[in-house]
Amino acid sequence: MAARRISTMLSRSLSLSSAATSLGRKYGLGRGMQRFSTGTAAVLEEPITPPVEINYTKLLINGQFVDSASGKTFPTLDPRTGEVIAHVAEGDKEDINRAVSAARKAFDEGPWPKMSAYERSRIILRFADLVEKNMKELAQLETWDNGKPFQQALTAEVPMFVRLFHYYAGWADKIHGLTVPADGPHHVQVLHEPIGVAGQIIPWNFPLLMFAWKVGPALACGNTIVLKTAEQTPLTALYVAKLFHEAGLPDGVLNIVSGYGPTAGAALASHMDVDKLAFTGSTETGKIVLELAARSNLKPVTLELGGKSPFIIFEDADIDKAVELAHFALFFNQGQCCCAGSRTFVHEKIYDEFIAKAKARALRRTVGDPFKKEIEQGPQIDSEQFQKVLGYIKSGIDSNATLECGGEQFGSKGYFVQPTVFSNVQDDMLIAQDEIFGPVQSILKFKDIDEVIRRANATRYGLAAGVFTSSVEKANTVSRALKAGTVWVNCFDVFDAGIPFGGYKMSGIGREKGIYSLNNYLQVKAVVTPLKNPAWL
Repeated sequence: MAARRISTMLSRSLSLSSAATSLGRKYGLGRGMQRFSTGTAAVLEEPITPPVEINYTKLLINGQFVDSASGKTFPTLDPRTGEVIAHVAEGDKEDINRAVSAARKAFDEGPWPKMSAYERSRIILRFADLVEKNMKELAQLETWDNGKPFQQALTAEVPMFVRLFHYYAGWADKIHGLTVPADGPHHVQVLHEPIGVAGQIIPWNFPLLMFAWKVGPALACGNTIVLKTAEQTPLTALYVAKLFHEAGLPDGVLNIVSGYGPTAGAALASHMDVDKLAFTGSTETGKIVLELAARSNLKPVTLELGGKSPFIIFEDADIDKAVELAHFALFFNQGQCCCAGSRTFVHEKIYDEFIAKAKARALRRTVGDPFKKEIEQGPQIDSEQFQKVLGYIKSGIDSNATLECGGEQFGSKGYFVQPTVFSNVQDDMLIAQDEIFGPVQSILKFKDIDEVIRRANATRYGLAAGVFTSSVEKANTVSRALKAGTVWVNCFDVFDAGIPFGGYKMSGIGREKGIYSLNNYLQVKAVVTPLKNPAWL
């Protein structure tokens, strides 16, 4: 059930009479709280300091926390203020080499791939149990380093992290091969073997969940890992890595290097002794990663990249529910979600009413310190992303889209952006084409089902889509026609552990989560032996 809490957070709110009341009941909002308003310049109070110690800031190589070879560190910042939380060891090529050597030795000589699958599953389960005991501290650290609402981290993301490792622990002893009948007197067995040393690069928007999406299947299949964290959010991966070793993970199986993409990331992607690479991030960086992998040892690559997902609302929709779902689909996680419903297509018959209600909902959205229980939206991750979002807002205004609300910085400190809604958005505008990765809702008008399918597919991306309708016929027609890896019908952001996730077109290669994710970390081998006078074939 933990893996469904993000969608449950929304569905509970939809069951209540109004969005404001629903969120108030859900998060315990009191009267008189400060709400976002385009007409006031909000002043943020002194940020809450979470009661969590930062004990792990070094690189994890061969079971030990060590300084970088260069001795350099870099600051990880609090996005609420831009102030330094901690200084973290800055890994580069030499550190990647050390980590890969440790992972290679652990795979070739260590106990992990030779351990019974059942024992591997027990270690993963013990790790999940330790995470459950430390949920509050992990959620605090995730919010502090990332800026996402603490309630979101505590009640949805950390429980989902645990659920994912339970799921992959269950798979560890159920990975098996096949016996294939041959045309002649031969015995043919197909083995599914661990691929070896897996290089993994995770993003900053969901640090813990992306750790689970990558590490879970790789370990279940018996591989060893070198993982590079995002430089914006290195803290929680180091924390949970310590818990993994407490659970009994052998040294060298999981190595973590904090550092920057052009140095540590590039070294990992191009390393000749890495057997497999998995990357989540922007499409532009994904192209570089793929090229580096190809130019080195042609290692197979899994890519989960950007999106510009359509969210289609038909005229038969319950408008109040559609407004709330579309709001959630876009603004969740400060809009920093690769599958965000960032192109809201609304049928012309209900367009004007929808715009008015979407604007009102955005104006009710609570923005501020994410450690406060009533807050729905925290800051963007850093100054670069903050400026990028404001730049796209300016582009929307310059393109003559109608700015319904928002459009500016929220407060005067940190990287907060007002919840922003544009109407009269056209397909050729940048805000309708590019991945903004921020709290900017672009609402477009359509006339009929054929038109909206054509326009929804007219994008270089194909990660996800949403359809909101009371017609099963429309839902089936549109969901089959959309070129996207995931289509949510009358829901959004449902991320159960067993549901595969990945994109069409420039949204990526391969799938994560579910049974399909195991294929990323397995090598297939056919073993053929002759049979002498077999009783049967």
